[in-house]
Amino acid sequence: MPVLVMKFGGTSVATLDRIRRAAKRVGVEVAKGYDVIVIVSAMSGKTNELVGWVGETSKFYDAREYDAVVSSGENVTAGLMALTLQEMDVPARSWQGWQVPLKTNAVHSSARIEEIPTDNINAKFAEGMKVAVVAGFQGISPDGRITTLGRGGSDTTAVAFAAAFGAERCDIYTDVDGVYTTDPRVSSKARKLDKIAFEEMLELASLGAKVLQTRSVELAMRFGVRLRVLSSFEEQSDEAGTLVCAEEDIMENRPVSGIAFSREEAKMTLISVADRPGIAAAIFGPLAEAGINVDMIIQNIAEEGRTDMTFSCPTDQVGRAEKALNAAKDKGDINFHDLLADTNVAKVSAVGIGMRSQSGVAAQMFKTLSDEGINIKVITTSEIKISVLIDRKYLELAVQALHDTFELEKP
Repeated sequence: MPVLVMKFGGTSVATLDRIRRAAKRVGVEVAKGYDVIVIVSAMSGKTNELVGWVGETSKFYDAREYDAVVSSGENVTAGLMALTLQEMDVPARSWQGWQVPLKTNAVHSSARIEEIPTDNINAKFAEGMKVAVVAGFQGISPDGRITTLGRGGSDTTAVAFAAAFGAERCDIYTDVDGVYTTDPRVSSKARKLDKIAFEEMLELASLGAKVLQTRSVELAMRFGVRLRVLSSFEEQSDEAGTLVCAEEDIMENRPVSGIAFSREEAKMTLISVADRPGIAAAIFGPLAEAGINVDMIIQNIAEEGRTDMTFSCPTDQVGRAEKALNAAKDKGDINFHDLLADTNVAKVSAVGIGMRSQSGVAAQMFKTLSDEGINIKVITTSEIKISVLIDRKYLELAVQALHDTFELEKP
């Protein structure tokens, strides 16, 4: 029997009524002849409640006990989903991570999946079970303790199961009906994409598009798992949602597929740094040790042996970055005249695999921003992405103008 993986997020299983609605979708796929593996998240808000309880109980908690508590939310949903399917006369059984077993490393609260043996679940499929309801976000460490997979863990679980079982497809049900050319709340012309390449989705996810987690897209790309993002609140159909697939499966590559943005960016500039070999390492080494996620980097042309170094990072890391750089200055590792932080900036990015073969995208983007009177502070490019840092007050205007320029509203 072909295998299909279906993952339901927290909002899709938030109430018993929504669990019943999700179960009906599973029943439709079983009727088509699939053996279905359902991955479930905890009910909406439940994980945050459990995390809160751990924090109230113990300020400096043991990560192993944190995992034991926080993983319980998914167990409840898995049991309720299995019961609901049984009530519909669909042979179903719930599975916790350790029963599969989903083997992880021992890094509690952010474990990595190492192996998913298929024997146990396949044996039950052979006995007539049609649906395996697996608690997402959890596994078992080498020493037999429950682990959790960290942020976006249920999406990652779903893709890993699809890869391990050679599933025909992995359907991710969420509260949005697919991947859009940009955020519909910012541009009313945003259009839902029928297909998007893995690489484009990876860029959009890393740039702040919250439809899929970066980890799950990376995994899908590595193992060639066809992903479909769709809403659990829309009418069920084979054409619903957005298919995330290999570049070869997309007929025509437009130069730009989507406009992504991030409001939570800050620009930091070191004024008058010595222009000498090793200075970049002296600056970005301490930042890396402090866990600062540096994104864009720009260095000015040197004058009289001194230069300015600018980089961007998330706004909530500015304090840590300042502390790390001032500590390095005090130790004598680097010498700078001043450190400026601008937290009123935003990042806007144009993403598209068509950029590889079509020139002029950057020029078009810069002219559009110029025509709108928007000043560009920092620019970075990759093979399929152009990102700019601009004043945050112009963010919506920039996104709407670029969406129009690249005619993304047209199919």
